[in-house]
Formats: sequence, structure tokens, C-alpha cells
Amino acid sequence: MTDVTDRTPAAPKPRRSRIQEFLSSDFFYAFRRSPVAIASFTVVSLLVLSAVFAPLIAPHDPFNPASLNLMNGFTAPGTPNAFTGDQFFLGTDDQGRDVFSTILYGMRISLFVGFAAVLFAMVLGVLLGLLAGYVGGWVETLIMRVADIQLTFPSILVAMLIFGIAKGFTPVEYRDQMAIWVLIIAIGLSDWVQFARVVRGATLVEKNKEYVQAARLIGRTGPAIMLRHILPNVLSPVLVIATISLALAIIAEATLSFLGVGAPPTQPSLGTLIRIGQGFLFSGEWWILLFPAATLLALALSVNLLGDWLRDALNPRLR
Repeated sequence: MTDVTDRTPAAPKPRRSRIQEFLSSDFFYAFRRSPVAIASFTVVSLLVLSAVFAPLIAPHDPFNPASLNLMNGFTAPGTPNAFTGDQFFLGTDDQGRDVFSTILYGMRISLFVGFAAVLFAMVLGVLLGLLAGYVGGWVETLIMRVADIQLTFPSILVAMLIFGIAKGFTPVEYRDQMAIWVLIIAIGLSDWVQFARVVRGATLVEKNKEYVQAARLIGRTGPAIMLRHILPNVLSPVLVIATISLALAIIAEATLSFLGVGAPPTQPSLGTLIRIGQGFLFSGEWWILLFPAATLLALALSVNLLGDWLRDALNPRLR
């Protein structure tokens, strides 16, 4: 008589959380192995958090006239003012505003315009790219020819043209209030082309695969196939382009504001602060220009380096 052993089923392994899966993923492993990615991510995080919590971090409200003292004007960094004795970490400008506080508040405008413009350009470019790649025919020809024509002009000139036209249609009494939104639309309309071209190329490949054919057989409509089946499979390059475009959008906003056609003086961005500081550079007040320019350089360079690493990390050919 043989003994029958009691075989109890093994307990199932506990399901890992999404955080644990992310920490053990190849993406996070590549991030930990890249000093450039860690450094750029740290700089971007510090700058973004400083801008978001500017009202809590900034020692002064630089745009509150009641808190300004003209006697503090042109105070050098770290030195007491000759009249009031007040000290400022990064000095003051001609109106006695703390440069450190103006950078934090100005960075909020630059980041808001950059993120909003990239989001607008991404949504518009992805939709047009999906439509051109999936529908084809005269729709694809029309969209791609418009994109080709826009690529023949520098994006900053296109943004200036769109900003001037949109501002011309805005009532005079609302121009300062609407200047930021007009700037977002102008930069977004000048940057949608690269999203559309990449998504169109990926859609041409994806629409001939089996899962798209199966979706057609079960009666799914064209918009449903584009948004629920093709779109998730073409998002990887879109995220990379969006990261790189963020740096370009921030630089475009700073360029337009430096030229005087961007953010209004009542809501100055980093570009506006650089334009103001440029007027005092040769009179000895170098800090009014240097610190906003250094902040813009650090922000744009860190975002660009992070986007380059993200492009390499999401490229399966480089794994």
C-alpha cells in the first residue's frame, strides 16, 4: 500500500505594486546608470519646484508696488545698500526689486508658457498626424503640404507672425491679460509640425498590422481605431519630442519676450528680465542680466539633456 502525500498548492506570489515594477524596470536601471540623466533631472526638478512654490520661497513679492523701495535700487549681490542697509542675495534691479524673487516668479511664467505651448502643439500635431496617416488621400496631402510650407520658415518667425496677427485681433484693453495665452497659441502653432510628421509615419506602419485589421472586422469606427488602438502604439516618440520641444518652447518664449513681443511687463518672464538687464549691462549692474540668463541656460540645457537621454532610453535598437 503506497502512501499518498498531501500536495497542497503553492501560495501565489504577492503581486508587486506599480512602484516596485518601475524600480525594477529597464528604464529605471538605465536612468540610474546615467550620471547626465540624474544631474539634469535633479536640476529640472529643483527649478520647477522653486517656480511652483515661489510665493513660499521668494523673500519678497517683486510685483507688489507696496513692498518696493526705490532706495534699494542697484544693490550689488551680497552687499548692504548704501542708503537702507538692506542686503539681497542676488542684488536688486533699477526699481529695487529682489533679483532672486523676480527670477522665481519669472520662471513660473516661462515654464507655464513652455508646458502649455508644448501640450497644445502635441495635441494638435498628434491628431493631424493620425488623421493624415490613417485616412490618407487628399487629407494627407493637404496636411503634409501645409507642414512642408511651415518648415521652410524659422519657427521663431512663424511664432512672431502668429503673435502679431492674434494680438491685432485682441481688443486693446485686453491685450495685457491675453498676452500669455496668445503667446502660448503662437508657439504651439509653430511647433506642431514635428509631432504630425512623426505620428503620420508611425501610423502608416501601424495601420497595416493585424490588430488594426481585426478592429475593422469587428466593426470599430475609424476614430475609435485611431484613438484607442493606434495612438497608444505611437506615443513613445511623441513623449521624446515633447521633452525636447519643451526646451525649445522655453527658449522661444524668452526670445519673443526679449524682443518685446512676448510676456507683458506686468507679468515678466525670464526673457523679459534678460531684456531689462541688458540695458544695464554696460553701466556696471551686471547681476541684473547674468542671473536670469544663467537660470534660463540651466533650465533649457537640463531639459534638452534629459530629452536626449529619454530618446536613447526608449529606442529599442540601443538596448
